[in-house]
Amino acid sequence: MVHVSDRRSFLTLAVSGLAGVALWGCRSAPAAAAERYPVQMSDAQWRKKLGDAAWSVLRHESTERPYSSPLNGEHRTGTFACKGCALPLFSSRTKFESGTGWPSFWAPLPNAVATTTDRSLLMERVEVHCRQCGGHLGHVFDDGPKPTGKRYCMNGVAMTFKPA
Repeated sequence: MVHVSDRRSFLTLAVSGLAGVALWGCRSAPAAAAERYPVQMSDAQWRKKLGDAAWSVLRHESTERPYSSPLNGEHRTGTFACKGCALPLFSSRTKFESGTGWPSFWAPLPNAVATTTDRSLLMERVEVHCRQCGGHLGHVFDDGPKPTGKRYCMNGVAMTFKPA
């Protein structure tokens, strides 16, 4: 006969193990640390410039909570730029409602972003970062609308918006 406390202990151990595996996949190293970019600062300078939330996303590859960014609901004509270096990244003409809780675009502006392979969280994804400062912006997926079929799922805290 299995006791309730034995099942509870097993479930607690199993959940703890899964949480540990998930956290093992998370990174805390500065974004794009191995590459050189035209705009560079020390980690302390980035943190002072960006504030905690944007610094965590742009420089340490964190992710903001879904539906937490005011840019998710931004529908005016204009340009979305990197909060770290002000490089224009996306036109509002390519923004669409993905239902994911993050600002989504079907294409970046020319020569605005670069991509790398992200193998964190026990999966392989394509990370998107700013071409000029290397800041982590989000990820790109192959489930977007025409004409590209891409969904650039970006962290709103990593960007600013300038109306046209």
